[in-house]
Amino acid sequence: MWNRDTVQDEGARATQNVSNAVAATPRATEERRVVAWVGKSILFRGDLIGLEDMSIDGRVEGTIELRDHTLTIGPDARIQADITAKVVMVHGTVVGTITATDAVHIRETGSVEGNITSPRLAMADGAIVKGQVHTGGNRVSADTAPERQLKARG
Repeated sequence: MWNRDTVQDEGARATQNVSNAVAATPRATEERRVVAWVGKSILFRGDLIGLEDMSIDGRVEGTIELRDHTLTIGPDARIQADITAKVVMVHGTVVGTITATDAVHIRETGSVEGNITSPRLAMADGAIVKGQVHTGGNRVSADTAPERQLKARG
């Protein structure tokens, strides 16, 4: 037969058992990822904004904003986006503007079709750039235009 007091006592015991089990299992005080990742099979459309480093191996169409962090574009990645980040490492294909406050590195498998604004640009043999490269002696912010323009061969 149903009894309210019996049900309440059993519920309290079950809650206590769950609490004891949770206390007995060690929990990580803080779980952190080193880098956010967009996998090869992912197609992302829209505004991608992050507050951590990111690696992209899939496709992104829209905008990517990682103002104080590093963006790594993998060799199989296809990006059609305007990018703003601290450092941009390009191993794949980018169509769009890149604005970096620190540096842009284009590896031998990387290609960029669009303008690049960054105080530093490093290109490996075999890298492709079709567009203008804007550099300056000082670090640039994402909102200011640098002092000189160099046209990249492509």
